[in-house]
Amino acid sequence: MPIEGGKTDMERIGLFSEMEYITVGDKYVSPFNRPFNEAASKNRQILPGGTKEMSSLQAGYFDSQFARIFEGEGYVNLNQVRRRYMLAESKKNLGKAFIPSSGEKKPSGLGSYYGTIGGPVPFFSAQIKPRDKYQPPGKNLYTNPGKKGTGYGYANVTIGKQLSHSSDLYDAARQSYKKESEEHHRLIKGSPFKLHLHPKDYFDSNPYFLEHHLPPLRREEKKEVSFKPFKPSSPGKKAGGMKAGAFDPYPAHSADPYVVKVGKAIPSKGERVFHPPNGPKSRPVESIMALNVKRALNVKNYKNASSTTLGKQLVF
Repeated sequence: MPIEGGKTDMERIGLFSEMEYITVGDKYVSPFNRPFNEAASKNRQILPGGTKEMSSLQAGYFDSQFARIFEGEGYVNLNQVRRRYMLAESKKNLGKAFIPSSGEKKPSGLGSYYGTIGGPVPFFSAQIKPRDKYQPPGKNLYTNPGKKGTGYGYANVTIGKQLSHSSDLYDAARQSYKKESEEHHRLIKGSPFKLHLHPKDYFDSNPYFLEHHLPPLRREEKKEVSFKPFKPSSPGKKAGGMKAGAFDPYPAHSADPYVVKVGKAIPSKGERVFHPPNGPKSRPVESIMALNVKRALNVKNYKNASSTTLGKQLVF
């Protein structure tokens, strides 16, 4: 549509021509009836030809021809190579090979040195070593024979000299004690100190003594127990409309006057009781695992994300 200035809408936008409409005149196809992969049902598709099984034939392998590893090489005899190696090693010997003069000797029994390299050892020989001539020791010291007697009641039978006799008084201990007590009483001045109070076990000679006599014992009067069986005064009463079977007589009727109930007085603002508000209400909370998954997997990296990269980023 031309406007003032002589330019059309397409020229004003900067396009050479209007965009084409591709689906003009096409039939409407519902998205529910549309095939998932329309190109898979048209033209030729990839035909793998089935699976191959392992066998002795060439068809069981990927290559069309069996390739040898050592193709075109000469045949090598292993025995010939071994002999050449033994000849090369034998040239290194300076002389002939060592051959023992005879076979090994077997021992003839325990204690025999036959067949050993060193031969017999003189230190372990069973022969008796030469010894000096035996000289008997000298005679013992001769002394006088011991004196007979045990020493009790016999004189001059001990090693030392006989003890000399010393006289001892019969009452020497009693006489010495008597002299010490007389000397002790001579030094005492005056008679011994004596208290005028006789020691007692208690404050009084009789600990159960009382100034006033105890009151006579009160004997409880025993009530005579009667063993007669209990008999009710009359048989039980049956329940009826007049309350004859009750324990108490039928209550008398009392007229209740009609009284209007007084409503609750609404207290003023200053007289009201303070009620604290309720605590914070619970709300749904996401788990830590869900938050970490959302942080690691977002809109920017959900196409290129893998299990290894997510495992490194997830921290619990």
